[in-house]
Amino acid sequence: MAIFLTEASKVIVQGMTGSEGQKHTTRMLASGTSVVGGVNPRKAGTSVAFGETDVPVFGSVAEAMDATGADVSVVFVPPAHTKAAVVEAIEAGIPLVVIITEGVPVADTAEFFALALDKGVRLIGPNCPGLISPGKSNVGIIPADITGPGRVGLVSKSGTLTYQMMYELRDFGFSTAIGIGGDPIIGTTHIDALAAFEADPDTEVIVMIGEIGGDAEERAAAYIAEHVTKPVVGYVAGFTAPEGKTMGHAGAIVSGSSGTAQAKKEALEAAGVKVGKTPSETAELARQLLS
Repeated sequence: MAIFLTEASKVIVQGMTGSEGQKHTTRMLASGTSVVGGVNPRKAGTSVAFGETDVPVFGSVAEAMDATGADVSVVFVPPAHTKAAVVEAIEAGIPLVVIITEGVPVADTAEFFALALDKGVRLIGPNCPGLISPGKSNVGIIPADITGPGRVGLVSKSGTLTYQMMYELRDFGFSTAIGIGGDPIIGTTHIDALAAFEADPDTEVIVMIGEIGGDAEERAAAYIAEHVTKPVVGYVAGFTAPEGKTMGHAGAIVSGSSGTAQAKKEALEAAGVKVGKTPSETAELARQLLS
């Protein structure tokens, strides 16, 4: 099993004809993802060759869905045009939209997030690496050759720490690894992923990676205490971050006593989560549970 993304997922790429879109579509296809179309109104009716695979380009998300049965869209569109692309996908009713773009204005995200809630569409991102169900499908920019399928479910705010944890636990493998992004407003939260992993029969251990800023990790800790029966291992990035300075992600900023790594660690531990001081120590805690 996997969460949100399976071998049956049919993926379209908004922005496929651009340089980033082409590069990562090549990678997604190579990892076995069923990429069934791209979207570019100016190039509708053409196709793009990826090796021996020709992927058709459609004029709109709705047209692509009608022609291919697509149920996932991944967005490789510049920040200024991201809102329009995501709104189009939501209005077309595609069930899952994965937004890779970094630097999307928070006001834009707030607008399309509210629309997605209203329409029942799941968003992942923005400013995220996407998600991978190894051996089944890979949507976004996560390297597909780090690990194979297995028993670990991973949800992470950080792209690079996603890759590191996948590498550290590669001998156990992953049901799904999902990078939710580090912006102040994101479409899918730690709690959303925790609920899905709890319901997935093939996920045995959950690894949750958070970071300084906001209270998402504290809210996730409260959810774990109430609703999660599977073992959870955690890591919080940013123990050495100076107060008041944005660190890497737009949402990773400590203000006063709230949002600190120590406060998040204590909340998670109070909920029964084993929290590592480093990514490698966190992986070792997961390894002990899996063994």
